[in-house]
Amino acid sequence: MKLRPIPLALLIAATVFLVACRKADTAKPARPEAAPRAVQVARAELRLMERVLHVVGTLAAHDEATVAAQVAGQIERSFVDIGDRVTAGQELALIDQTAHEALARQAAANLARANASAANATQTLKRIQDLTKDNIASASELDLAVAEVERARADVQAAEAAEAIARLNLERSRVKAPFDGAIAERVASVGNYVGIGAPIVRVVQTEPLRLRLEVPERESVAVRVGQEVRVTVEADSNVYTGRLVRIAPAIREANRMLQAEADVPNRGALRAGLFARAQIIVSQREPGVTVPPDTVIKFAGMERVVAVKDGKAVEKVVATGRRGDGWVEIVSGLAAGEIVVLDPVGIRTGQALKLENVPETLPADGTRTASGQ
Repeated sequence: MKLRPIPLALLIAATVFLVACRKADTAKPARPEAAPRAVQVARAELRLMERVLHVVGTLAAHDEATVAAQVAGQIERSFVDIGDRVTAGQELALIDQTAHEALARQAAANLARANASAANATQTLKRIQDLTKDNIASASELDLAVAEVERARADVQAAEAAEAIARLNLERSRVKAPFDGAIAERVASVGNYVGIGAPIVRVVQTEPLRLRLEVPERESVAVRVGQEVRVTVEADSNVYTGRLVRIAPAIREANRMLQAEADVPNRGALRAGLFARAQIIVSQREPGVTVPPDTVIKFAGMERVVAVKDGKAVEKVVATGRRGDGWVEIVSGLAAGEIVVLDPVGIRTGQALKLENVPETLPADGTRTASGQ
C-alpha cells in the first residue's frame, strides 16, 4: 500500500494547535491584588517645648570649713556632735581658760600700772614747766620730763596691746561656728590637748547645696548663668529645682568639659556627696516635630513610624526625644506635616492603605504649644 504525502498547510496548522494547547496548559491564573488596609492616621506637627541638656553631677556643700584651735590648751567642754545644726557664732567647744584668764588679768594690771605711770609723768612735766617759767628748773630737766612722758605713753600703748591680745586669746578659747551649717565631723574630744591650728570640728553649709556639673563642649554654648536646673537623685522621686550661678571661663582640655555650678535649695532630703542627674533648661519655647505615641513602634532596638505616601505605606527609622502628654518628639527621620499611621503593627513598606480619617491640619504658624493648645 502506497502512503500519500501530508500537505504542508496541514502540518503547519497542527503545529500551531499543539503549541497553543501547551501554553494553555502551563499558564497560571493571575493573583488578585490585595485590598487596601484601612488605617487611622495623624499628622506630624511642630510643637513649642522646652529644650533641655541632660547632664550629671555631684552635690557638694555650699561652704565647708575645718574649725581649728586658735589657742593652745586642753578641750574642757564640747557642745556639738555629728549631724547637729549650728548657727554662725554658736559655741562649739571650750578650751581650758584658766591660763588665759590669768594672762588677761595680768595684762589688765600692767595696763593700769602703765596708765598710772603716764599720769605721774604728765604731772611731773607740768610742774617742771611751771618751774622753768620761774627759771628754777633747767632746760635739761624739762627735756628729761618730756622724754619721760613720751616713754610712759608708749608703755601705755604697749600695755593696751598686750591686754587686747590677752582678752582675744581668752575669747578664742571659745570655739565658734563660722557660718550656719551642720557638723560633718568631730575631730577632737573633751580631754584632748590641742595646739594652735589643730582641727576640732568640720562644719558644712548645706543650705543651699552646690551642684557641680560637667557640660560637654558641643553643648556649652547654650549654657548661661541664671538658667533653671531640675535635679533628681537615686531612690528619691522628688524633683529639686535650682539655678546656674557659676560657669567656668574655660573648657577643661583634659576632658573637653565645661564646669558649671548650680545652687539647689535643700528641703532636707538632699545630702552633700550624692550623685545627681540634672536637666538644664536652655530654652523655654523651642519647636520640635512631634507625633502621637502610638505611631512609634520599636523593634530590634530601632524605632520606626509608618508614613503614608501616594496611598501606600513607607517605613521610616526615627529617633525620639522628649515626651509629653499625648505626644513624643521625633528628633530625626520625619518632617513636620507628614502623615503617619496610628498603631502601625504589621504594616510593611509598599502596602496599600485606606485612610479612615482626615489628618488634622497644622496651625497657620506650623506650631503648637507643649500643651497642644
